[in-house]
Amino acid sequence: MNENPSILSHISLGTNDFERAIAFYDRVLPTLGCRRVMEYPDAVAYGKQFPEFWVQTPINGQSASVGNGTHVGFIAPTKAAVHAFYEAAIAAGGRDDGPPGPRPDYGEAYYGCFVRDPDGHKIEASYWDTTMVEAI
Repeated sequence: MNENPSILSHISLGTNDFERAIAFYDRVLPTLGCRRVMEYPDAVAYGKQFPEFWVQTPINGQSASVGNGTHVGFIAPTKAAVHAFYEAAIAAGGRDDGPPGPRPDYGEAYYGCFVRDPDGHKIEASYWDTTMVEAI
C-alpha cells in the first residue's frame, strides 16, 4: 500500500492582489519543482502532483490578512534550491526575513531561508540533510 507520507491535505493563503500574488508564486515555486496544478477565477493551486498550496482571494469577500505567528514551510531538495527560492522570491517582490543558511537552533540538519511574500505572508524553504538526522 502506498500511503501518502504528508500530514496535510493543503494550505491556502489569502491575497488582496490576486494577479500580483500568482505572478510571485509562479516565479518562486518552480525553484522547488512545483507548478500550477489547478486554476479557478480567483484561486490557483500549486504542487508537484496534487493541489497542496492555494493562493486565493478570500471566499467571504472580506480583505485578506496575515496571521501573526503563521508561516508556510516548503521542502527544498537541496541547499542550492533554498538559495534559488530565496533569490526568486526577492526578485519577484518578496522581502527578506532571514537569508539562506544553517539554523543550528532548529537542528544541525536544517538549512533554510525566510521571506515575506508581497501580501506579507511569511514563507520558508528548508532543506534537511538526512545524512545528519538520526532515525526515530
